[in-house]
Formats: sequence, C-alpha cells, structure tokens
Amino acid sequence: MEACGGEGTDPRAPAAGNPEILVACEAAPECLLLAMAKRLQARRLDGIDHNPWVELVKLASEADVVNLGQGFPDFPPPDFALEAFQHAVSGDFMLNQYTKAFGYPPLTKILAGFFGKLLGQELDPLKNVLVTVGAYGALFTAFQALVDEGDEVIIIEPFFDCYAPMTLMAGGLPVFVSLKPSPTQDGELDSSSNWQLDPMELASKFTPRTKALVLNTPNNPLGKVFSKPELELVASLCQQHDVVCIADEVYQWLVYDQYQHISIASLPGMWERTLTVGSAGKTFSATGWKVGWVLGPDRLLRHLRTVHQNSIFHCPTQAQAAVAQSFEREQLHFGQPSSYFVQLPQAVQRSRDHMVQSLQSVGLRPIVPQGSYFLIIDVSDFKKKMPNLPGAADEPYDRRFVKWMIKNKGPVYVFQALHFQGCPTSGQRSQNPAQPLGLMAIPVSIFFSLPHQKLFDHYIRFCFMKDESTLQAMDEKLQKWKEGLRP
Repeated sequence: MEACGGEGTDPRAPAAGNPEILVACEAAPECLLLAMAKRLQARRLDGIDHNPWVELVKLASEADVVNLGQGFPDFPPPDFALEAFQHAVSGDFMLNQYTKAFGYPPLTKILAGFFGKLLGQELDPLKNVLVTVGAYGALFTAFQALVDEGDEVIIIEPFFDCYAPMTLMAGGLPVFVSLKPSPTQDGELDSSSNWQLDPMELASKFTPRTKALVLNTPNNPLGKVFSKPELELVASLCQQHDVVCIADEVYQWLVYDQYQHISIASLPGMWERTLTVGSAGKTFSATGWKVGWVLGPDRLLRHLRTVHQNSIFHCPTQAQAAVAQSFEREQLHFGQPSSYFVQLPQAVQRSRDHMVQSLQSVGLRPIVPQGSYFLIIDVSDFKKKMPNLPGAADEPYDRRFVKWMIKNKGPVYVFQALHFQGCPTSGQRSQNPAQPLGLMAIPVSIFFSLPHQKLFDHYIRFCFMKDESTLQAMDEKLQKWKEGLRP
C-alpha cells in the first residue's frame, strides 16, 4: 500500500507519478489507496462537460429576477391539447403500456399525412417518420446514426448549443460558418433578416470530409427565417458535395410579419438528403411533454431507427396519444382563423412587439426577430462605457453583463452607455451605484464557437414566449432600472 503524503494532503489528489490513481486519506494515520488505473469517462465527453446554463439558472434562482432567459412558455397549452392529454391519461388503460418502438401508430399516421402535404411527398408512417424524446432526441439520434469518426459537420452560427457537442460525441468535427449582420442606419431598428451568410465563405467550408450541414430555421437565438434564395444556396451546395442536411425546424409555426417558413426538404432534390426535425413542445406550447419527430427518406431514417431501438427504444405512449389527437384537431382547422397555428403566431408577435417597444423605451437596441421564441439585444454601448464588469479576464463580456443584470456585484458605476434624457453627460459617472436589471437573459456568445465568441460577445438573448404578466413585470424592472441610472 502506498502512502498518500500524510496530513494536509488533499485526499482526492492523484498519487505522484500516476494521474490515474486516486488516494483516499482518513483521519487515522493510515492512508488507503483507491486504485483507479482505468480512465473513467469516455473520451467523447472531453471538453463538453461544462454547461453555462447550469451556472446562470442557479444564479437567477438566488435573486429576484424575471426569467426571460430560458425558452419555455409560462402560459398553458391550448385547451384542446390539455383535454387530449387528460383523455390519454384517464381513458384507454392500454395507453399506460408500450406502443410501437418507432412511434404510436395514430401519431406517425397523422404526422405523415399532415407534413407530407407540406413537403410535397407521400410519406409512409412506418418508413418516413420516427417519434423521439423531444427534438433534442431526434437530433442526438441523427448525429449518432450518420456522423462517423473524422466526419465534418457544418454548423451555422449562432447555433443552438447542442449541435457542436453532439457532433463531437459522435466523433465528428464541427466546422463553423457565421451569419454576419449588415450595417444599419443610425436610429434604424435592426432585424434578424439583416444577418446573412457569405456565399463564398459557406462554399469554402465544404470538403470531401463534409458529411452533414445543420440548418436551424427559424433560428435560435437570432430568430432569423432563412429566405428561399438562402435555402437554395444551401441546397445547391449540399447536392453538389453529397451532404446530408439536418433541418431543425421546431419553430416553424412561429413566424411573424408576413415572413414565410420554407422547409428545405420541399426544394427540388432535397427530400432524399434531408432530415426534418419537429417538436410537439414548440408546436403546442407544451415543452415538458418531450415529444419530437424526424421526417426523412427511408435510406436515412433506417439508420436512425437502429440507434433508437438500441437506446431509447420507445417514447411515452400517453404524450404521443395527446399529440396525435391535437394534430387531428389542427388538421380540421388548418389555414382557418380557428387554427392554433394561425392564432399562436399572432399572439406571440404581440408579445414580441411589446418586448421590443419596452426595450427601446429604456434605450436598449433589440434586433427584431422574424420568428422563434427569442430576440437578441445589442449591448455594445454598455461594452464601450462599462468595459470592466466583474468577472474573469477571459470571460466574454456578455456573460459578465448577464451576471451583472441578474445580481449586481461590486462597486460598479454606470457611464452614460445609453442616451437617456437627464442622464449624466458622456464620460461622467452616475452618483449612484449601478442597479442590477433584475432580468435573466442568456449570453449570445455561448451560441458561437470558441474562436468567434469574442466577436459576438455584445449580444444577449431574451425569450418573449411569455405571459402578459411576465412582460409587465419586465416593464417594471426596466423602468425601475432606468430611474436608477439617473444622477
């Protein structure tokens, strides 16, 4: 038995000369060696264990904040969806048991019929539809099924933050290409439509090793809805280089201002190389149900079914039954004023407009989204005037700013970052310590690859998929904060 080094030695420290051997030391003079010569964690977990969401959610829970960070509705799903779920729970007792591994038959049937019309395809419920544990499950299954060691996956930034770690866990290499904002005129309200891909830069990312491209439209966190010309560019490159497109379209029903969502799988030549991912949580405002799906050709889906049957195997039956019944109801009303897919975006657009106006009223600069739950806010004015917020030297500015917003730490004083009437002139300090904003946001840099985070660390993300009472609480926080900035 090897000694650990005696009193005062960290009992969790590795033994000298062997980083894989852990030593345990008790109060008694004797030390106990715990031999752990084998590596515990799989190498595919290296570098993806830290999640900034955990830290931010914990910080927000410890302060009096309005949670505009996390993307979920704080209002109930539609009555017909709740009734469908209640019926699934209290009705047929066999819904408490297993159903078909790849999807509850009434659900796969209605998904095939409903989306087949939209995609211009005759979908086979058994071959072209796979029901998963949320869209997250669909994405994970797709990466595991199709991405091999050394394969490259093109990811458009900003990106939903699971794409990169899922690529890495499958053994692939993420290759990033950024949407870049176009300049706006002074005083002009910016829009997510101004963020564009450089066609030459995008084309340069394709190599013989490129296996897949991930397309998220409407985009999280930006809210961009890709136009038909933009989709045609992506489609052309995917076909030219024989690349699969993984299309994350969970926000497809949440599109505003007369913009139109177009599924890339509906474009000529793309059905055979596209996986289209959807979410009942986003579709029916019930994110906790965790029912998702992926649509695609059998030549792709058969490999996802292999992963599914050897991992999840089966998704909860009752939630699938509720989603099936909800889609059946929606199919009867589709395109009519009574359709939830008509009513929901109208209501959410009003919430979006409320948030935009409220943010503008205190001098903040929102970027108006074309779709999704989210908008981002440009805080570069703050970065110029308040560059030294507390935090680690290498920590992106937006992360420090979000923490300051949640809970002010340290003797920070506010310069005139915003042009409030009655605030100190430029370069003067307010006489009052900076007041925390009391709102939880998400730093947008976490949606970018590490080399690009510093380039986009002056944006934060808010969720406007919220009840009117939450938005009013936001208004009060913003106005109180504005008053606190006065001399």
